[in-house]
Amino acid sequence: MNLIRALMGPGSVHPGGSRYARSHREPCTSPPIRALFFITSLFFFTWCGATWAGDNPSPPFSARAGLDAAVNAAHAWATDAQLVYLENDEVVGPDGNAGRWGYLFYSENRGRARGYSIRDGKLDEAADLDFELDAPPVSTTWIDSNAALAAAEKKAGAEYCLANNGRLATMLLIRGAFHERTPDATTWAIVYTSPTAPALFVVVDAAKGEVVRMWRG
Repeated sequence: MNLIRALMGPGSVHPGGSRYARSHREPCTSPPIRALFFITSLFFFTWCGATWAGDNPSPPFSARAGLDAAVNAAHAWATDAQLVYLENDEVVGPDGNAGRWGYLFYSENRGRARGYSIRDGKLDEAADLDFELDAPPVSTTWIDSNAALAAAEKKAGAEYCLANNGRLATMLLIRGAFHERTPDATTWAIVYTSPTAPALFVVVDAAKGEVVRMWRG
């Protein structure tokens, strides 16, 4: 939940009691501006890549496999909470699974957003955002992280990593940020980094499983 952590303020709570540092963002007025914010924030807070699991990693799972636990936690907080964003919180393997995923929900009734980090089928961390969120809910039908990564790898990711000693850094799901032709679409953004080349961004339509955009930066 690297980027979600960046969005969470001093009210962020870990089950053990720790708190995150404060951060904020400027209001988003259009999909391109929103996309630019997410890209900039992503690299500021994930330049070292996703968190490594350490000596005792949790069993890896796909993004959808952790969704029910996140939804249950979110609905205990607010029954109208809807998923607006998700991101890997630990390194994603070649099969599209990770030991932890972060899910961000928004409640219109509360006028607030809250993030949940899921590990091993259970809630690992929960935190509130301390600012107004401008993000629509993702669609209810989206391909899992396995299929999204497979599409990105086939299109350009595998070749990029081979040619540049690169690796997968981040996978994130969001609506209305990266798809220029269909700005309201829910998309996966898969980000590859390399010590010798600019990062590669691959955007996959989360409904169709097709790569719709790529760029270096």
